[in-house]
Amino acid sequence: MKYKLIGLSALALTLIAIIFISQSHPTDNGKRYIEHISAEEKVPCESHTEEVLCTHLPIVSIDTNGVEIPGKPIYDEDYNVIDYTLAEDGTTTVKATVKVVNNEKAYNHPTDTALDMGEAQIRVRGHSSRRFDKANYFIRFTNADGTNNEQGFLGMDAHHEWALHGPFLDKTLIRNYMWYNIAGEIMEYSPNVRFTELYINGEYRGLYLALETITAGKEGARLSLAVNKKDNSFSGYALRLDWGDTEEENKLYPFTNYTTRAKTQHELVYPGSKNMTPELKEAIKNEFSQFEKALYSYDYNNVKYGYKTYIDVDSFVDFFLINELTCNYDAGSLSTYVYKDTSGKYKMCVWDFNSACDAYQEQAMPTDSFSVNNCIWFQMLFKDSDFTERVIERYYELRETVFSDEYLYGFIDDTVEYLGEAVDRNYDKWGHTFEKDYDLLHPTERNPRSYEEAISQLKDFLAKRLAFLDENIETLRQHSAESKTKKYNEVSD
Repeated sequence: MKYKLIGLSALALTLIAIIFISQSHPTDNGKRYIEHISAEEKVPCESHTEEVLCTHLPIVSIDTNGVEIPGKPIYDEDYNVIDYTLAEDGTTTVKATVKVVNNEKAYNHPTDTALDMGEAQIRVRGHSSRRFDKANYFIRFTNADGTNNEQGFLGMDAHHEWALHGPFLDKTLIRNYMWYNIAGEIMEYSPNVRFTELYINGEYRGLYLALETITAGKEGARLSLAVNKKDNSFSGYALRLDWGDTEEENKLYPFTNYTTRAKTQHELVYPGSKNMTPELKEAIKNEFSQFEKALYSYDYNNVKYGYKTYIDVDSFVDFFLINELTCNYDAGSLSTYVYKDTSGKYKMCVWDFNSACDAYQEQAMPTDSFSVNNCIWFQMLFKDSDFTERVIERYYELRETVFSDEYLYGFIDDTVEYLGEAVDRNYDKWGHTFEKDYDLLHPTERNPRSYEEAISQLKDFLAKRLAFLDENIETLRQHSAESKTKKYNEVSD
């Protein structure tokens, strides 16, 4: 595989998409960095011993001094997860040092002079993915005294919290990379990502994706959120719908937690427990409940009292479309982020496409139906015909640009071309997972038997899904039928 080859047609479509997007939605102030398009080409090595890894991708080396990284599941006799491993001192993380090799012009080798990023705390992260042999990691850069140490990482803006995603269930290796970047092209914020090859304690662990976590940042990085613990005030915060296995102090119990009897839990992502007070938590809960009460009332589409006074409608529209296109049906119940920034409106942020595009373990996702419209918040939003029409109109707009066949298939092909031999190295390590004994998808015939087959499956899914959406997107109007009793219960001022 060559290092980087972008066809003229794909490049033209990219430019058209960028022009269109810049006219319709702000995207990272126009600075979205999509690695396989934006990375500077490096000069390959002429020769060296075959044993030395030689890659155009950055190399991240993590050293825990041989200490096992905590966070792996502990099972009972029936293989149910009953707990997670801890460090020797009973904490959830262990100390590590992090080094990065990322030469400006030349290929990278583990033996090259590395950038020492200092100390960090590390643990295994994720939920179902913790069962996988190729683990995902959470990293928090720290100073010697244990305080947070903000660092720029692989060209991304400085922060102390980072995630390392190791594609394992996703045999294409590119689902999260692809959809985070496409979401970042159409939404105000989506986590920035970079490919890397990872070593832990000297052992090669394969191809990983370094990504920003969804939280507050400084000077334009990540989300523009702020709290003041001293006076219990805030200008922004972030919530997540998830399994609810966080600490009790991070749990929030707003209006829909009681009224919809959802199995998932509202969790405070920012501010965290260190910057939280009971008064601040209560204020955030009450404010978010005001939005939910307005949405679930007879006045949901009222100009003065309805949901539009609380949310950035475009953000909810785009969140729906990208998760519906990919059949990412955890969205709306799990790994679902909503935030209020300094603009004063609630916005959505995408997260976790590991199981998207028909990569759910339990069963195949049907390509001929809708689902996200039945989820919390969206089941009410679609009662409003204006919201539904905006979804339909936006779909047709995106179908001409970043949802077009040419753009999506070009994105896949160009990313695979960019990764090059890193794919081969990853499957030198993890290639046994293509064998039937390691099948993760059910039924077994859904599992690809080669990388090429995995890529073909992704393209086939998109072809079927887009054909369905083209034919049926306008059927969403059926959810917007006017209630016969609504007019008798609305406010009259």
